[in-house]
Amino acid sequence: MTIAALIVAAGRGTRAGGDCPKQWREIAGRPMLAHTIAALRAARRVGPVALVLHPDDMARAAGPDFEGCVIAQGGADRAASVRNGLAALAASAPDKVLIHDAARPCAGLRVIDAVIDALEHAPGAAPALAVTDALWTGADGRVTGTGDRSGLYRAQTPQGFDFEAIRAAHAAHPGGAADDVEVARLAGIEVAIVPGDEDNLKVTLPGDFARAEQVLRGRHMAGPDIRLGNGFDVHRFGPGDRVTLCGVDVAHDRGLQGHSDADVGMHAITDAIYGALAQGDIGQHFPPSDPQWKGAASDIFLRHAVDLAARMGYRIGNVDCTLICEYPKIGPHAQAMRDALAGIMGLDRARISVKATTSERLGFTGRGEGIAAQATALLVPA
Repeated sequence: MTIAALIVAAGRGTRAGGDCPKQWREIAGRPMLAHTIAALRAARRVGPVALVLHPDDMARAAGPDFEGCVIAQGGADRAASVRNGLAALAASAPDKVLIHDAARPCAGLRVIDAVIDALEHAPGAAPALAVTDALWTGADGRVTGTGDRSGLYRAQTPQGFDFEAIRAAHAAHPGGAADDVEVARLAGIEVAIVPGDEDNLKVTLPGDFARAEQVLRGRHMAGPDIRLGNGFDVHRFGPGDRVTLCGVDVAHDRGLQGHSDADVGMHAITDAIYGALAQGDIGQHFPPSDPQWKGAASDIFLRHAVDLAARMGYRIGNVDCTLICEYPKIGPHAQAMRDALAGIMGLDRARISVKATTSERLGFTGRGEGIAAQATALLVPA
């Protein structure tokens, strides 16, 4: 099941005050929209993420927080914006879609996963909180009556649906709906209720920014979701006059054999990232049985791993790679390798270590039969 996410971020948010639309105001050092994207990317099962932006805001969606996002232009109202976002996602052909408000940056994994789980059995699902307070009506600062709270819920997002069903529902809707559940129900789509979360607040008024920041900072103080992975790879020597190590060609009297370019260092780093994400290894993402990867440059694999980490809500904290061989000598090329890896991964060179050791002429590396590499990668929340 392919699940896409659509974040509606084209509004102006005037009630929130400030000198720019609320989704672009900073919370805990980052734009609110960046937190919202990261929340959805942190859900392992969420794939492509689309943003619907106001035409005046298109240039704001730059930098690593927005990498890989599908961008659509907002419409005259929320319903039109959602239609535009669904159209932009159609090329990805997702089975399901989560539609989320940019102004809910604190959506937690429990809520997101509950919506996804419910979509396995229902065409629509949405989080909500039962109304527990007494209800009044009022006018001119006075209570004019009371209301029955039985069966009433406070709606939240993300709201999830079968992709084609909600797209058809929006196409047929006259407009003016409060949310996507209203659109779905008018089209006859059944929507399951899953438990919401008080922390999943919608930032609407000026005071909501402080509360959202408190929630986000509290999560990090409780312990950020830091991931650690390791990778190991080996390639034997064969005919050739150079080896490619960590993206750098090094002259040698033999080459390394492998289905791709046999860059043993880059393969170890790539597997370390996949390992930290619990997403298998290179062979699962790029099967050696597939001829299209014959002789492929290993930066393809590494870029994929880094992009996957970003889509899952992580960035690379640092990488440490050790090359194990008698020859060629790595020291003269280590800085060039760090530079090459930094360019591929979009990191500062100070976050990348490349070093080498011998095996004291023991084992296959000691006999000069090949090169081994091991790597460690640290991933931190984006």
